[in-house]
Amino acid sequence: MTETTRTAPAKVPGTAPPPRGTPAGGGRRGGRVLRRLTPWLFLAVPLVLLVTFTYVPVGNMIYYSLTDWDGVSPDRRFTGVDNYEQIFTRPELFRVFFVSFYYLAASAVQIVIALYFATVLSFDLRFRNLFKGILFFPYLINGVAIGFVFLYFFQDGGTLDSVLSWFGAGSGHAWLGDPSSANTSLAGVSVWRFTGLNFVLFLGAIQSIPGELYEAAQLDGATRWQQFRHIIAPGIRPVVSLSVILAVSGSLSVFEIPYIMTGGATGTTTFVIQTVKLAFQFNKTGLASAAAVVLLLIILVITWIQRRLVPDEKVDLV
Repeated sequence: MTETTRTAPAKVPGTAPPPRGTPAGGGRRGGRVLRRLTPWLFLAVPLVLLVTFTYVPVGNMIYYSLTDWDGVSPDRRFTGVDNYEQIFTRPELFRVFFVSFYYLAASAVQIVIALYFATVLSFDLRFRNLFKGILFFPYLINGVAIGFVFLYFFQDGGTLDSVLSWFGAGSGHAWLGDPSSANTSLAGVSVWRFTGLNFVLFLGAIQSIPGELYEAAQLDGATRWQQFRHIIAPGIRPVVSLSVILAVSGSLSVFEIPYIMTGGATGTTTFVIQTVKLAFQFNKTGLASAAAVVLLLIILVITWIQRRLVPDEKVDLV
């Protein structure tokens, strides 16, 4: 019989043998587990903050909406859907939704104005950077400050009446004293303030379109309107859809401008102002929570309908 000699396996340079008593695949399995957990470790803190400051308050709000609670006492009497029935059956509570139509119309105006200026200033014009700053500057101002500035602008004998008197059109009309003129004036303030936000969104989307398309269109003799219709409009369609969603949700949740300028008087009470008064002035936290839930559901439904009617489509212009 010949004795078989065993030779030790050759060592690969730069590698170390696994620790004695540890399976060779244990380190690999541990590395795979660590790689799988790494994304969740990075997401842990944001998820905790999101749940703590978003989903937990929403859950509490839904629970409060089913109770008759004044916001102070420890006793909360469960009333079911009684608060929701009051919102839809009491005209004075549901009528404030019609005020949102003024701001919805103002949102449409500001989208058109912002789209026009974004298109014009996307081309090579003189002083275009100056005009960009002028258009975006109102959005940087605090809403409370804007409310006080325009409060003096629309008051009797204020800035607006003085300017109109220069053209012989002075009037003693109380701009904030009549429901229709007051809501129109407040909606006009929102146009002045938020046009800059839509302008920046549209301008960024237009500038992301490849410049070769404009050069090819110019070589083919396309006019500015034809460039807008066939290049710019299809290219910024997702941003326009986003602006519409923001316009609808913003028109339903208007608060600071009418609250500062009129306090909700003369028929300018919005849904959010009414909710705040129910909670902190009349101590009806349960009813106010139900109103907030209704507002949230309306915004979600409108957003869902808008997304179904105008779905996001991949735009390929090249």
